[in-house]
Amino acid sequence: MARRNPRSAATPAAEDYLKNLYFLEEESAGPVTTNQVAERLAVAPASATNMLKRLASSGYVRHSPYRGVELTDAGRREALEVIRHHRLIETYLAEALGVPWDKVHDEAEVLEHVLSEDLEERIASRLGHPSRDPHGHPIPPRDLAVVARASVRLDEMEPGERGTVAEVSDRDPEVLRYLDRRGIRPGRGVEAVLIEPFGGSITVEVEGERHAVGPDAARAVRVARGVAR
Repeated sequence: MARRNPRSAATPAAEDYLKNLYFLEEESAGPVTTNQVAERLAVAPASATNMLKRLASSGYVRHSPYRGVELTDAGRREALEVIRHHRLIETYLAEALGVPWDKVHDEAEVLEHVLSEDLEERIASRLGHPSRDPHGHPIPPRDLAVVARASVRLDEMEPGERGTVAEVSDRDPEVLRYLDRRGIRPGRGVEAVLIEPFGGSITVEVEGERHAVGPDAARAVRVARGVAR
């Protein structure tokens, strides 16, 4: 997959839409609705509709009334480039500057839009071309090839099932701190011990200790199944 055009006309706001459309498509495995986009970005549906129409006219998305919206190849390249910037910045802040993992996301949200291609490559080289960010999310490689996600949410596991924490959502700093206090971080072995019915808490065992994890926090964790601890 080719690199994006360095003279891309996408604004920071447009890049945010494309990036979040990519995440929504990843979660839903198909076209998403305007309301989903609006909710994700915390904007009015009318504002989302207007931006999606502009993105469609620029060739970044296909927007069909009543059928949803999906990224074009150009839109997906643009989204992956922004995601690469974001996750490289998070990794640099965490590893080189010691910024806590619950604070790097907000900093990267700003810097991802202004990072030059040259500085991007310098950061990647200095870090040894990492494949994952501090939250376990895959960093798109230089050619922007898509990395397949081979994991499930913690709340999708069966009682007694084991795995390794693969990713933790970085969208909510409080959730990150909550999980960190329980030792739930990428690379840690985890076992689903007890799952309460009707969306209740999940008791997990991490490094010999058991913790009850609330449903919202459980949905923020993805686990690679069947990996020995």
